[in-house]
Amino acid sequence: MTHARLPKPAGQPFRSWARCVLALAACCVVSTARADIVIGQVAPFSGPQAVTGKAIHAGVKLYIDAVNERGGVKGQRIRLVTRDDAQKPDETVRLVKELIAQESPVALIGTVGTSNLEAVGKDGVLTREHISMVGAVSGAASVARTQGMLVVKASYHDEVRRLFSQLSQLGLTRVGLVYQDDGLGKDVLAGAEQFARQHGIVLVAKAGYERNTTNVQAAVDAMHKAAPQAIFLGATTAAAIEFVKAFGADRSTTIYGLSIIDTEVLMKKLGPQQSVGYAFSVVLPLPTDEKVPLVREYLAMRARSGDPDLATRSLEGFIAAKALVRALERTPRPTRETVAATLHGLADVDLGGYHLDFTEAGRARSRYVDFAIVGSRGKIVK
Repeated sequence: MTHARLPKPAGQPFRSWARCVLALAACCVVSTARADIVIGQVAPFSGPQAVTGKAIHAGVKLYIDAVNERGGVKGQRIRLVTRDDAQKPDETVRLVKELIAQESPVALIGTVGTSNLEAVGKDGVLTREHISMVGAVSGAASVARTQGMLVVKASYHDEVRRLFSQLSQLGLTRVGLVYQDDGLGKDVLAGAEQFARQHGIVLVAKAGYERNTTNVQAAVDAMHKAAPQAIFLGATTAAAIEFVKAFGADRSTTIYGLSIIDTEVLMKKLGPQQSVGYAFSVVLPLPTDEKVPLVREYLAMRARSGDPDLATRSLEGFIAAKALVRALERTPRPTRETVAATLHGLADVDLGGYHLDFTEAGRARSRYVDFAIVGSRGKIVK
């Protein structure tokens, strides 16, 4: 095969001629290449909740990397851009605005924290910019009701309702509640008070701890004094670990953790012996449940990844990313407006044995709730 050569114009210096050739080549590339689809995540990658932010991000990235490896969405790669809000609500709002202005994402994903998400909702930036946030990491009713926020798991109220129903059936009616003193904890507290009345349960102690800290000793003392039959932790991962450690081994009291507590991290920090008997809500398929196609897909990708930030909570980010990609695949020309419209039209989305429905506004997009407990040698038992 012969190749035509671009002639060098007579009398033109070589460097000038070369620049023209390079410019022509660049124009050809620009005209044929398709721009990346940008997705933005503002989350805590530093501070007390960094473990959660990193885990969610790792799950999102795991799925997006796999999509890009197979050619992207209709030939367009997905580019995930991030900002670190250190779990500070004011920073979350500022950085969401900054990211939208600087990166022009078609959607946001995986922002962590009830107070942070409430601050974004109160500011109204999602509505003004016509952009959706998929997989907002909170089960609070206030977040699920916010326009543009799509939660991919059951709500905290769903968790409390199921837990108190189960405890009542077991004859356990004296319950202690430990909660983070912020939007997350107040939502859990409101649900606990409502469903305690419905199921004949007495909240013998209610103890809060300061947001973004692990200062739980006062709550530990309150629970020891009240001697409840069960304790429900409406807490984040780091604080929950500190509470379980400080409360000590008391086989007469079962501790139930809210689903947002990363059980894998808790078990690593406490060890199998100190973790035995810890029970928790399950609002997503367990990573050990390989009967679920979604879990098998996740585990296969995780095994190839080697990302140290992948943890139990990462499956939530993985699910959010998969749901968003499903919307992108169904959107002819992805923009903020078109992606949002597609997302809100997705009904009974089967992600591989885990179903979401984005068509009903004002609630979490799943109502799946189950329970599990850490058994001997650290084995999770449902």
